[in-house]
Amino acid sequence: MKDVRVAGTGLTSFGNTPERTSRDLFAEASIAAFEDSGVPRDDVEAVLYGNFMGELAEHQGHQGPLMAEAAGVQAPATRYESACASSGTAVREAVKRLRNGENDVLLVGGAERMTNLGTAGATEALAIAADDLWEVRAGVTFPGAYALMAQAYFDEFGGEREDLAHIAVKNHANALTNEKAQYQSAIEVSDVLEAPPVSEPLGLYDACPISDGASALVLTSDSYADEHDLEAPVAITGTGQGGDRMALHDREHLARSPAAREAGEEAYADAGVDAGDVDVAEVHDCFTIAEVLALEALDLEPIGEGISAARDGRTTADGETPINLSGGLKAKGHPVGATGASQIAEVTDLLAGEHPNSDHVEGATTGVAHNAGGTVASATVHVLEVDR
Repeated sequence: MKDVRVAGTGLTSFGNTPERTSRDLFAEASIAAFEDSGVPRDDVEAVLYGNFMGELAEHQGHQGPLMAEAAGVQAPATRYESACASSGTAVREAVKRLRNGENDVLLVGGAERMTNLGTAGATEALAIAADDLWEVRAGVTFPGAYALMAQAYFDEFGGEREDLAHIAVKNHANALTNEKAQYQSAIEVSDVLEAPPVSEPLGLYDACPISDGASALVLTSDSYADEHDLEAPVAITGTGQGGDRMALHDREHLARSPAAREAGEEAYADAGVDAGDVDVAEVHDCFTIAEVLALEALDLEPIGEGISAARDGRTTADGETPINLSGGLKAKGHPVGATGASQIAEVTDLLAGEHPNSDHVEGATTGVAHNAGGTVASATVHVLEVDR
């Protein structure tokens, strides 16, 4: 199977910038990606762009060609929407195109403008990623949905709020050196436990923030990278996608993520690796419990044991398998449409030794990016490997 090279990565800072449009944000990320790659814009054959709530936040649909224009690219462009997994899905489609020879150079990424809606408006907009008929109309929001999943996990496997608090503390610590992160501030377990409740058992520090931001990747075929002598040592070697029932009440388990497991198994098999080969991972921790479910779905922790991983130090920066060295969604931020591609960018930089936290994974060869939509009704997983 042909590998796909990550020739360039670009990120805006994630944070609270309500005055900036998504086209402005994506233009900045794209400029950075092109500068990093050394690939001319004229070589880009298509733009694959992830976005979730553009119609609600900016009254803007048909965003593909708009973002191609913002990036300075004259090429066909398509928007991908899969809730919080939008740009992860765009990356997967790009990988397939590059592998099958349809394209040699693609610009892939995503953006989201959210803070201009305010907290209540953004919460309402995010809720459309749930089942409107059976969940949203009953008052379910994502903090409430993930609280149900957390309580189901505690009931089935044990654990307590303090275990989740260690995840928040870990990810805030990881974000301290990430200049792109929304929150570059340390917190203590006591801060998490004493924070205002959002939806029991989850509190304010169990939730990721509302964020604006963009991500961009220049992806190329192996042959293009070799012919143009690109410095692109990191390749996407595995891709997978999974799905689950939309509404929580229709699922067999609330405390497991079969969509992520399906995506992970496919990506591992595609790359010819297994979970034991993974040195570092960026997983979709929109809430602290989501990190637990992701670790277990990806076989990075046994079922029922992911809850103790951060507390016991297995997933900290100096642990056996560092998780979310970027700060994760929890501290780096979660501009929904940008998240999946930003995870690819973070893992690429970690493996290439170009990330502020690369020292924690010196010599690492294999990384994973896990991107989830809604309550993980959709998920993508990508395996990245570096030539050493």
